[in-house]
Amino acid sequence: MNSKPCPFCTLPPERIVDQNDLAMVIRDGFPVSPGHTLVIPKRHVGSFFELDQDEVLSMLALLKTAKVVLDEEFKPDSYNIGINDGAQAGQTVPHVHMHLIPRYQGDVKDPRGGVRWLIPTKADYWTDRGR
Repeated sequence: MNSKPCPFCTLPPERIVDQNDLAMVIRDGFPVSPGHTLVIPKRHVGSFFELDQDEVLSMLALLKTAKVVLDEEFKPDSYNIGINDGAQAGQTVPHVHMHLIPRYQGDVKDPRGGVRWLIPTKADYWTDRGR
């Protein structure tokens, strides 16, 4: 059993860059790229699939707003959006959170496959190497 307090339930107010009644936005403490942002429900919930409809809609509304802010501030070329739901999916904080990861031209050699690279042997489906 984890006795440490949830880092998302104990966020200092200055970390919150936007919020609504049911969710909040912060910048990731360990960013993958400049502007890496998290959208987090205020209620402590482990899985996206345990959220109620209002929480999901609140998170999606903040996701869209956060994208507009990142477009203006960082001017990325694209985005990855993702949720690690469960330990086997890589979730390390047991409070659901959605990643909005800005992507930039040249940040990786070949971005094709995107999130498919979570399982590298399954990522490349467009060449003979991937078949």
